[in-house]
Amino acid sequence: MTRILIVLALAILLLPAPPPSKPEIVHPGALLVTARPLALNAGRPEQRRVGDLAYLGGWELRSDNAGFGGISALLASSNGDMLDLSDSGILMGFHVGEGAARRRPFIAPLPIRPQDRHRPWWAWDSESLTHDPESDRYWVGFELQQAICRYSPGFAHVEGCRTWPEIFAWPETGSIESLARLPDGRFIAIGEMGMTPDGRHDVLLFPGDPADHGTANPIHLRYAPPQGYRPTDAVALDERHLLVLNRRLTLQELFTATIAIVDLPEHLEPGALLKARTLARLAPPLLADNFEGMAVTREKGRPILWVVSDDNHEFFQRTLLLKFGLD
Repeated sequence: MTRILIVLALAILLLPAPPPSKPEIVHPGALLVTARPLALNAGRPEQRRVGDLAYLGGWELRSDNAGFGGISALLASSNGDMLDLSDSGILMGFHVGEGAARRRPFIAPLPIRPQDRHRPWWAWDSESLTHDPESDRYWVGFELQQAICRYSPGFAHVEGCRTWPEIFAWPETGSIESLARLPDGRFIAIGEMGMTPDGRHDVLLFPGDPADHGTANPIHLRYAPPQGYRPTDAVALDERHLLVLNRRLTLQELFTATIAIVDLPEHLEPGALLKARTLARLAPPLLADNFEGMAVTREKGRPILWVVSDDNHEFFQRTLLLKFGLD
């Protein structure tokens, strides 16, 4: 009975309603984060591999700042600087690992356009984040509003937002969990619960900036995740490969996750099936929680995967940050 109640509580927390534990107001300022190192498997601390991935480190992150947590998206740099985005429109920057930090740790709400200031704080359900390193611009996907917004370098201001009828067709409580920018400038959005008639996840491939009103309509693709899982984030590994983070909640194991890879064909035609191949599964006795964010960096040419969990601002969940090497 206890496990059933836990699952029901977690399922409710996954809905983008404003739970009382979420902070209503977060002021910009410095952020102090502590990082406690964790073994991948507490019962076997020597375990350093899971599936095709090498475990390079993991931390439980904590902060006394009430705005910290609820992380739904992640960007990372190879030196250990993290840029996290919560599902309440809160940016958090901090550092982990042995490298030297390149910026000061901070916490701050996303900038808002004057015409959007009437929206309640809980309406900023930011679930996905991607970045163009050349222009240093950022894109954020919002559930509830079903919008994609572009931000200037340093998140100084909002440059533009756009809603799409294709995204409005998705459930507003399970839509833009995944937004990835491909190296050629196209964007991929995967619906967490937006489904195609054949039971696949609906995927939108945008020919350009999805926040630009001049961008042509996207084409529809289909995503087949590992059985029983739903996508929560995606990031381009290179021109021909997409990494997808997938989540499942069950009575037996509570939260589990899979990190999967998709081989992208040279030419993506409407209706093409993007089939996931599992690289690793995170489930007990390994570290497992509500993993929602993923990023990729490189160290000496080797792809490095980072995944982060959303603690829903609840005492019985954790903010975990894990680092893996892909050989």
